[in-house]
Amino acid sequence: MKNLKLLSMLAFAAAFTFTSCSDDDDDDPTPTPSNGGNKVITENITSNTTWKTGNVYQLGSRVTVTDGATLTIEPGVIIKGEAGSGANATALVISRDGKIMANGTPDQPIIFTSVADEIEPGMIESPNLDPTTNGLWGGLIVLGNAPISADAQAIQIEGIPPSDQNGLYGGTDPNDSSGELSYISIRHGGSNIGEGNEINGLTLGGVGNGTLVENIEVIANQDDGVEWFGGTVNASNVVVWNSSDDALDTDQAWAGTVDNFAVVAGEGTDHAMEVDGPEGSMNAGHTVRNGSVRGVESTQLGDFRDGARGSFENIYFFNFPDPSNSDNRGTLELSGSESQTNFANGDLSFSNLEITLASGLALNDVFLDGTDVHATDVPAGQNTVGADVSVFEGWSWTSLSGALNDF
Repeated sequence: MKNLKLLSMLAFAAAFTFTSCSDDDDDDPTPTPSNGGNKVITENITSNTTWKTGNVYQLGSRVTVTDGATLTIEPGVIIKGEAGSGANATALVISRDGKIMANGTPDQPIIFTSVADEIEPGMIESPNLDPTTNGLWGGLIVLGNAPISADAQAIQIEGIPPSDQNGLYGGTDPNDSSGELSYISIRHGGSNIGEGNEINGLTLGGVGNGTLVENIEVIANQDDGVEWFGGTVNASNVVVWNSSDDALDTDQAWAGTVDNFAVVAGEGTDHAMEVDGPEGSMNAGHTVRNGSVRGVESTQLGDFRDGARGSFENIYFFNFPDPSNSDNRGTLELSGSESQTNFANGDLSFSNLEITLASGLALNDVFLDGTDVHATDVPAGQNTVGADVSVFEGWSWTSLSGALNDF
């Protein structure tokens, strides 16, 4: 009987013994009972680690994949960030010499969301959060060694305190690889880190063109959907829904291409595209092509600022307001003499822009500073340029919700 009692006590203890979820030396950290079986990650990832299909991983802090380590995320994994702001904002950061291999599939996308989201593996749509709910956690930040145009060759990314040197990005290798991101959905992020500064859904800082970025969805981020800070990385098949600042934001002479994108503006969306010029001596432009953008009353088509450079091609805009009735929203403008000079000399160019205008508007009411010569007014549904939104079917919440039905 004593032996039986001892065995029973050991079994009981084993059933309720849980470990801290440091994943530096454990590919499958143990869940804690207070988190519904989520595998809680609280420490930086310093060795090769795999997050496995069928699991939910919970970010309990800002977690960084550090120099020399690779984080592999298998299809269908869900990552949930805890609430936090300022220096305590939760985020997954890939440092300059770390790497992420996150390859979802059309049947099993990888989803980044909030702990408030009751979504479970196998689901695409949240069972309890609206696609407008934002700011519940931080976001995904990927940093690399590709060139940037700034005051120094490498600087600190926004959203990471200066005391954390894992936040440095920029370098001299345009072919640098930070890994792979494919079939990724990032939701409900953008928590405030102080003084009105929020984390983007996906931040790409100095990321090189050896990195794969394709089939990306960002939903309900309190700041920008996707923001590029320099680098040379290319991206394809990107959809941003309900961002609360800009949908696509480019800075510091990003020199890559985004091909095939859809923007579904929300009530807080400021600009569908915000394009900033170089901040240092390096000048480079990027290419943005094959996109469709649906606006709302609060949204500007694009703001090209401070010496913006690049090529913008085959983009269709619709559902934008009359600028005269909306405090100059619903326009595409070149802000400042530097951007206007770059447009005049071809460093900033537009081609094959199409729009379904609000009744009574002319092209030059919307496309300012001479850009109207590159635009055409088309009836609704008769655009000849724009995104192929079929690539978002099945795996993206944006598509499943019907938000792309009129694209």
